[in-house]
Amino acid sequence: MEQENFYYDNKIVRNFGIATVVWGIVGMLVGLLIATQLYSPAMNLGNQYTTYGRIRPLHTNAVIFAFVGNAIFMGVYYSLQRLLKARMFSDLLSNIHFWGWQLIIVAAAITLPLGITTSHEYAELEWPIDIAITLIWVVFGVNMFGTIIKRRERHLYVAIWFYIATFVTIAVLHIANSVEIPVTFWKSYMVYAGVQDALVQWWYGHNAVAFFLTTPYLGMMYYFLPKMANRPIYSYKLSILHFWALIFIYIWAGPHHLLYTTLPAWAQSLGVAFSVMLIAPSWGGMINGLLTLRGAWDKVRDDVTLKFMVVGLTAYGMATFEGPMLSLKQVNAIGHFTDWIIAHVHVGALGWNGFLTFAILYWLIPRIYKTELFSKKLASFHFWIGTLGILFYVIPVYWAGFTQGLMLKEFTPEGVLKYPNFLETTLRIIPMYIIRSIGGGMYLIGVIVMAYNLARTMLQGSLVANEAAQAMPLAPANTVVLEKSWHRRLERRPIQFMVLALLVILIGSFVELMPTLTIKSNIPTIASVKPYTPLELQGRDLYIREGCVGCHSQTIRPFRSETERYGEYSKAGEFVYDHPFLWGSKRTGPDLAREGGKYGNSWHYNHLLNPRLLNEQSIMPAYDWLITQDLDTSTTMAKINAMRAIGVPYAPGFEKVANKDLEKQAQEIADNLATEHIKVKSSKEIIALTAYLQRLGTDIKANKTPQK
Repeated sequence: MEQENFYYDNKIVRNFGIATVVWGIVGMLVGLLIATQLYSPAMNLGNQYTTYGRIRPLHTNAVIFAFVGNAIFMGVYYSLQRLLKARMFSDLLSNIHFWGWQLIIVAAAITLPLGITTSHEYAELEWPIDIAITLIWVVFGVNMFGTIIKRRERHLYVAIWFYIATFVTIAVLHIANSVEIPVTFWKSYMVYAGVQDALVQWWYGHNAVAFFLTTPYLGMMYYFLPKMANRPIYSYKLSILHFWALIFIYIWAGPHHLLYTTLPAWAQSLGVAFSVMLIAPSWGGMINGLLTLRGAWDKVRDDVTLKFMVVGLTAYGMATFEGPMLSLKQVNAIGHFTDWIIAHVHVGALGWNGFLTFAILYWLIPRIYKTELFSKKLASFHFWIGTLGILFYVIPVYWAGFTQGLMLKEFTPEGVLKYPNFLETTLRIIPMYIIRSIGGGMYLIGVIVMAYNLARTMLQGSLVANEAAQAMPLAPANTVVLEKSWHRRLERRPIQFMVLALLVILIGSFVELMPTLTIKSNIPTIASVKPYTPLELQGRDLYIREGCVGCHSQTIRPFRSETERYGEYSKAGEFVYDHPFLWGSKRTGPDLAREGGKYGNSWHYNHLLNPRLLNEQSIMPAYDWLITQDLDTSTTMAKINAMRAIGVPYAPGFEKVANKDLEKQAQEIADNLATEHIKVKSSKEIIALTAYLQRLGTDIKANKTPQK
């Protein structure tokens, strides 16, 4: 049988590589900006489009889906063709995938600063963009499986297992987490409410980390590391155990983000148990990678790509050890809602995802341009300044997290909170925030140096857009091949492999999600909890628009330190009308679950106008535009109808009189402010947001006399 001639498509690899670098710089620049905003409110730049609350999700989306996403597609398109000895299934689909993904990123970059957001962590994009993501993901899947079907290599290598698991699991996660009811073209409400929404969100959020930031990178590690070291992977058997154990166990771990909340205890316990078990497969992958370099440490010393790989794998090992430790309730009680979690996330993002991406870029770009890397010294400089940048970033943030977590729980010998004012803890960690931004700046400098180095490499070489290759055609399907193991037989059957991977990740998903979503007794109701008034509903949407959930939680855990500080601990029935839930994941400011009635309307007015009027040391941005902008009440009817459609018990026909109800309540607040010599029209946005803040927590407690 004669060999067949064909060509690898390097142009699509180059395109995703350039996009990786460009969006990486953009995402990290935004990250550096929000890092400075945490100690210098002036860096919010005095307008509503660049406040911390609005651009923090821009940073996370840019780094996860633009930088890491493009890097994944770059690595997959390069390695898949060579592992299967086939050109991608369709050049047209490859280009649709590339340009479609870039348009989605641009849409995110436009809508998030405009305040168009669902507020779901890592899934903030609104429903039209969600649909676009689904379509482009299908294009990617068709292109990948089309290539697999027309392959010239019978067995599927380890890397491809991880690519398949990534595709099917992200599809399931994205679709399930995006079940929302449109209100307008750029506004929707989550179908799930409260506890249900929290469980679905963190099932998605944790597994977005697992199956977007981890499994495709493990696949690329299994391909590129042996190539860089010119050695086979350490253990094929360990690869099998690593893959199946990882995708089975990971999907159960999401509830560890919701410990000590109103999530049913059995779901929390499952999350903890499976999180601890995750250490084994995670470290199995790290060990398999590092032991591939056995006997090659001299090469590591001289090859910068291998240096990036080693530090990246080490960061992966550290993050995947720390994650299970943080899921232990005793540790979580201190770490959750603090900067400890931010440090943990960035060990993985900067070390694992960042350094593996840099290694692949430095290795891959010279090969598709048929040239040498422009400057090994610049690459080495990038490695060292990047490594120092990580240390200068994560060490002070760990310190900040430990400090905040312990200060918030400390009591005096007399049994009262030692630091009753939340701001005391924030001010104590400002120096750590400053050092963090220096570390982030160092890391960004390294990326900019890499961009220059790669650009010069491209200029001195010439892209081989269609790289010639030869391979034997695939043997007929009926050819008898005696395989030694069931897994080797499975590797010859990509569709069966995909179905089995899908079934493995669905087991944990159904066990955890179905009881909470379908059994009403799991979410007991509270008779005094009523739906939001139209004005409060509009105010809640403003709270979401401004990204307040990025700094303020709305759930009080059953610790004495929290009940003394905030009030009675949260109940599941409080959130049955919250679409979406707003429990938050980080406390840069105090919890707001019992904010209603704590202060007078004038306090909220001045606090939003300029927080430094009330405390000159506050780091919260000013929201003065809320005083001048009119509330859009044209959406009230649609919002009431949408809420009723997903189970909120507004009376039939209420939508027709909702704006009259809204205007009446708004006028009452405006009149109250007038008694404090504050003149503001009842039609302004600040009135609606004040109404929402004054409602929080009042359904299950007696109203206190407002403090002026």
